[in-house]
Amino acid sequence: MQIEVVGVKFKNSNHVYSFSPNRNELKQGDYVVVETEKGNDLGVVVKEKEKISAEELVSSLKNVVRKASDKEVKDAETFDREAEKLAPTVKKIVKDFNLEMKIVKVEASFDNSRYIINFTAENRVDFRELVKKLAETLKKRVELRQIGSRDEVRMLGGFGPCGKICCCVQNFGEFDHVSMKMAKNQNLSLNPQSISGLCGKLMCCIAYENPTYQEALKVMPKVGTEVSTKDGKGKVVFNDLLKREVDVKFISGDDSEIKTYPLEEIKFRG
Repeated sequence: MQIEVVGVKFKNSNHVYSFSPNRNELKQGDYVVVETEKGNDLGVVVKEKEKISAEELVSSLKNVVRKASDKEVKDAETFDREAEKLAPTVKKIVKDFNLEMKIVKVEASFDNSRYIINFTAENRVDFRELVKKLAETLKKRVELRQIGSRDEVRMLGGFGPCGKICCCVQNFGEFDHVSMKMAKNQNLSLNPQSISGLCGKLMCCIAYENPTYQEALKVMPKVGTEVSTKDGKGKVVFNDLLKREVDVKFISGDDSEIKTYPLEEIKFRG
């Protein structure tokens, strides 16, 4: 069974959620009001209408209620700015409760009906009394949301070791799973400190670039493979996966020499 969906993202998230367009004509970049488990929320369309198999859905499909008006989008931004000003008050209350949690960001729901307080914590935190105090002080319904270190950087922003804005901040996609195998594919240092970002986890760009390296690995000879070149036979000692170039070592008696060849100029058994 095929169903129509659009892909929607929410603020401070790189995850794309599927919603039924619900007969709304939508295009990429449209702001929409959608149904969620916690009430209506504001998102932006990042994938236009497409048909997918019902088996692909991981949860029940909710609807796009309607397109958001320009006023709703502008008001939501204003509500968020006002909510951010409450961070010092929230941090003081948390300190008074002596709870081991770090307040990252205070946000408002798009209709300003509740505050969302994002925090990090290494251990489980019992914040039931804290919620009551926050609601009493802020005069509004309060939702406490525990986030991970990647989400923290995504919300606060920052620059990676490369000097550019972090990938997660630029919405390059979801990279919650980055592995050392990906780093090995790219001939990177396997020292975690050298390939970790501001969040302390392996850099998102490793996962972002991995598909390119995987495709190259399929057509490049493995290191140690014997190859034929215009200069004779030798063994591969290094692959430049991006340039699609191969370093080949030739041995003649006690002498050795390394030459670089474009991939198309060598022959080998795959």
